[in-house]
Amino acid sequence: MEYKLKSLYEEIGGQETIDKLVNAFYPRVYADPELRPLFEGDMEEIKRKQRMFLPQFLGGPALYSQEFGPPAMQHRHMPFEVTPRRAACWLRCMKEAFEEIGLDQQPAGHAFYDRLTQVAGIMVNSPDRE
Repeated sequence: MEYKLKSLYEEIGGQETIDKLVNAFYPRVYADPELRPLFEGDMEEIKRKQRMFLPQFLGGPALYSQEFGPPAMQHRHMPFEVTPRRAACWLRCMKEAFEEIGLDQQPAGHAFYDRLTQVAGIMVNSPDRE
C-alpha cells in the first residue's frame, strides 16, 4: 500500500483557494500607500502571475516556470526597493487576505503563511528610510 503525502497546494484546496487569496490580497496591496509604488502596472497581469507562482511555491503545478522560467524571485524583485517596512506591509495584507477567505483557520494555511514570512524577509533589499 502506497501513501502519498499531499502538497501544501492540495492541502489548502488547490487553485480555487489560490484564486480567492489573490483576489482578496491585491486590492489591499494597491490600497496601501507603502506598497502601491512597487505594484505599478496592470493589476490583472500581476494577479495572473501570482495565480501561476503560488501553486508552484506550494508544491503544485509549475505553471509559472512553464511560462517565465525559474522563479528566481529575489532576482526578479531587485529592481524594486523592498524595505523591512514594505515587507511587513505586504505580510499584513496577506494575513488579512488569509483571514478574509478563512485560510488562517487551517493548519496548512499556517504552514503557507510561515513560508511567506520567510520569503518576505529574503526579498528585503533596501533599508527603511526615515
